[in-house]
Amino acid sequence: MRLGIFSDVHANYEALSAALEAYRSDDIDRYYCLGDTVGYGGSPNECSDVVRETVEATILGNHDAAVAGRMDYSYYYEAARQALDHHAQLLSPENMDWLKSLPYQIKLHDLEVNLCHGSPVRLEEFEYIFAPEQARECLPMYDELGHITLIGHSHLCKVFELTRSTVEELPPVDFELNPERKYIVSVGSVGQPRDYDNRASYTIFDTDCKRFEFRRVEYDIEAAADRVLRANLERNFAHRLFIGV
Repeated sequence: MRLGIFSDVHANYEALSAALEAYRSDDIDRYYCLGDTVGYGGSPNECSDVVRETVEATILGNHDAAVAGRMDYSYYYEAARQALDHHAQLLSPENMDWLKSLPYQIKLHDLEVNLCHGSPVRLEEFEYIFAPEQARECLPMYDELGHITLIGHSHLCKVFELTRSTVEELPPVDFELNPERKYIVSVGSVGQPRDYDNRASYTIFDTDCKRFEFRRVEYDIEAAADRVLRANLERNFAHRLFIGV
């Protein structure tokens, strides 16, 4: 089975559309979204509609939780709070109810795949994993992890290979899973990459041959940035799309 896994769309309709179009040539059996469909961008309803119609399941991200009233985000910086408040006002009742219903984690036991937004250690805290020391916090729960745990949140593509006592960071390139190891993989961001590559990030996992693939695709950044500006959101949310940070 071929799974299309993506995360952190952040209301970027142009990037989401490009990623889904690119997926069309990959014979995907199921799609999964790892959270943060909303926040930052100019198209929260459009992206929510598309994700709801496309994916098998979606994970709750921190921006989704904030917009849905499921977490305190008063400590976020002002521009981010304003975007979240704006999206909460814009979302249709159907999309708001959808965000309110999203789970923190999904375990695909038959495929040995775990899905969550941030670290699986304290799901409701939305903690990051972008360095080996953060991945090491997962070692005490080694037996609870799937063969592969897929996360978003950091907007970075990262691969960590785990044994019961060690963590090794691997290059974020296509690889086949070692049956004697477990993996935590950060799939990057569709709508707001932060690795200085402004192309939308999306991934594929073939559960039969245990192969994980990273993909990138160009999209109409000018149109996405224009939506941000027309929504009177922080101008930097538009500018950062061009440089991928």
